[in-house]
Amino acid sequence: MRIERVEPSRHRRGRVLVFLEDGACLKITEQELLDFGLRPGDELDSGTLERLKEAAGVSNVKVTAADLVGKRAMSRRELEKKLQEKGASQTEARYAAEWLEAIGAIDDRDYGALLSRHYGQMGYGPARVREKLREKGVPRELWDEALAELPEAAGQIDAFLNGKLRGRLPEEKEKKRLTDALLRRGFSWGDVRAAWNRLGSETREE
Repeated sequence: MRIERVEPSRHRRGRVLVFLEDGACLKITEQELLDFGLRPGDELDSGTLERLKEAAGVSNVKVTAADLVGKRAMSRRELEKKLQEKGASQTEARYAAEWLEAIGAIDDRDYGALLSRHYGQMGYGPARVREKLREKGVPRELWDEALAELPEAAGQIDAFLNGKLRGRLPEEKEKKRLTDALLRRGFSWGDVRAAWNRLGSETREE
């Protein structure tokens, strides 16, 4: 297969377009251009063409992966899922994720800690943050370490109640509503009950 022309992409930096005599256009990176020494007029046998396509596929997935993690932090599992949604094979997605992991661009431990601090600042408790870690693909073996980044539950609950009550004691209906809100935020019943006791308003377990 003869190469008709080679030109840089106008839309994607670092990408090169290789036009073949049958009308096909290969989207490769500058790395493949150098590795294969491609020039207009070159003849590519079937074996070389297949190797070029495979190399370009891997490189393009790596470029996409780098773009994704450059926009926001994510876990390795989340990255692989997004790459496959964009058309990468499971192997290509895994290879790209391993590459980014090796150069420190993704780190599930750091990402788990980041999530815990973020949701802790939003007023979420351990159970809710644990759900977020699962949703975002942080490995289970890293959860305890990530949850250690959360503020103390007692302080979070006290701040929530003080902000709502401003020093007054609530009626039972309001107390139940606030208790339910704290449980939905991921705090344990024991921690919520202890907070009410500190405020001088005992709560019975239902």
